Amino acid sequence: MEEPTYDPSRPLATTTLVYQYKLVNCPGKSTVGLLVEYPPNGATPPHRHGGASVSAYVLKGSVLNKMNNDPMKVVEQGGSWYEAPGCHHRIGANASKTEPAAFFVNFVLDTETLEREGSAVLVQYDEEYKDIVAQKMKA
Repeated sequence: MEEPTYDPSRPLATTTLVYQYKLVNCPGKSTVGLLVEYPPNGATPPHRHGGASVSAYVLKGSVLNKMNNDPMKVVEQGGSWYEAPGCHHRIGANASKTEPAAFFVNFVLDTETLEREGSAVLVQYDEEYKDIVAQKMKA
């Protein structure tokens, strides 16, 4: 499958906060869980997750995933991936134009950063896409 470039006309994913806890056995760290749901043909602009360690598990459908300069992968239902702190998530998209997809994502990050910057620290879009995302989220 050919690697797509981000197309701003594609719909964004929706995210739902599932949990947020301080990790008492890891002082200074918190964990956040999100449900990410892609509509058919949905996509997320290139982004990073700050200093967070991120793991994800596909609940439904298939997603396209490319990190840093690694080859793109199709991650199907039941599959998972890990993103190290600072990873550049270059492609994140629903592999289907007709069916929805969903995955669960867990972040482990500094509590201080989360409390200071709020949920915006979880997904930091590349500069050239920030305005596009802001406009889409207002609509």
